[in-house]
Amino acid sequence: MVIYNAYIPCLGGVGYVVIEGEHIKSVSLGEPSCRDCHGRAVDARGMTILPGAIDIHVHFREPGMTHKATMATESRAALAGGVTSFVDMPNTTPRTVDMDTLYAKMDIAGRASVANYGFYIGATGDNLSLFPTLDYSEVAGVKLFMGSSTGGMLLDSDYELSQLFDSVPRDIVITVHAEDNAVIAEALERVKARYGQEPPVWTHTLIRPAEACVRATERVMNIASRYGARLHVAHVSTAAEMSLFDKGDITGKRITCEVSPHHLLWCDQDYATRGARIKMNPAVKSTYDREALRQGVLDGRVDVIATDHAPHLLSEKQGSALTAVSGAPMVQFSVPAMLDMFGCEIVERLMAANPACLLGIQGRGRLAPGMSADLVLVDTDSSHVVTDNDVVSLCGWTPLGPDTVLNHRVVSVMINGRFTDDGSRAYPLVFKRTGTA
Repeated sequence: MVIYNAYIPCLGGVGYVVIEGEHIKSVSLGEPSCRDCHGRAVDARGMTILPGAIDIHVHFREPGMTHKATMATESRAALAGGVTSFVDMPNTTPRTVDMDTLYAKMDIAGRASVANYGFYIGATGDNLSLFPTLDYSEVAGVKLFMGSSTGGMLLDSDYELSQLFDSVPRDIVITVHAEDNAVIAEALERVKARYGQEPPVWTHTLIRPAEACVRATERVMNIASRYGARLHVAHVSTAAEMSLFDKGDITGKRITCEVSPHHLLWCDQDYATRGARIKMNPAVKSTYDREALRQGVLDGRVDVIATDHAPHLLSEKQGSALTAVSGAPMVQFSVPAMLDMFGCEIVERLMAANPACLLGIQGRGRLAPGMSADLVLVDTDSSHVVTDNDVVSLCGWTPLGPDTVLNHRVVSVMINGRFTDDGSRAYPLVFKRTGTA
């Protein structure tokens, strides 16, 4: 198969991609020759071709919370937005805290997912002896929760954190949700004293302030440095945190960071129009913090953009800062929104190549010969308003809209060499790091 007349950002011009079986055979500028045109030929005139995005931070809710989302519905939402591979977090029911629960998730995904899939194992106080012995070719990494309600996966003391970093092999990424519980508890009491027992939703930013993030991030970075660990700080939300990370190529870093579209798009002032739809942990912060995150994307401090896709029912998003649940779906709209904000080069790097590099995902994340043919055709001039009616996720709503206009639209998606409307097939992701099988 050949896809031709497409703009190829990584080459800087119009060209073509030759697909042989499930893999890319060649990527070139210009017109394909006769020998390249065996089989199907797809004219992609006016389209831009990108590698499929790899979202390394999603909550697809299965098993245990399938009233909110399922592996089937959320993987369809991912493909609709140009995300061809995802890595799911462990705070499901039961928790993914050993290989049995991970294999159970892989079995669900193998039957239901239309996007390539991988899974983290969560760290608890009871499973630290597991980490030195795992076959990490099947495990994306280890997820550490600090300062969030995660059903028994909170590790918070320096002793527990040191045990964890000592037990995980040094080439395996530990991804952390970093917020400080003590800071949050003190802030909550101040908010209740001022606004009552059911404070308004916008006070969520006061309850989970910047100080909670900065204190936890500084602390975990210091411990990780002491052990020479691979640490990845998820959904960074503050300017002060951003200043802690180095600029430069991801391959030269032991400590990396990720920002979600939520924190790049919105700030605390947006509660006035979006309410609990933008209530999440960590909370959206000030316009100053948001601008620092955007600058971090541009100057190389941010290594990955990942969605923290967290679908809930709209009925669960009602109430006060204490009763409306935290989290928002974004996997369907992250690629178009980030293309609008930053353009193709950054989206390719921070949403495809870098996620693959960080977790050692084999054969994906780039438009290059030998890579799996996970491709996205995007119309870069397709202005449209996003509404809840556009949502593929089971939850049926989006934090975007009704005033959000996107100028990029995903037109067609190929996964493992076949378009999604042509019987495509998804596979488990394979992770390769030094020392993995």
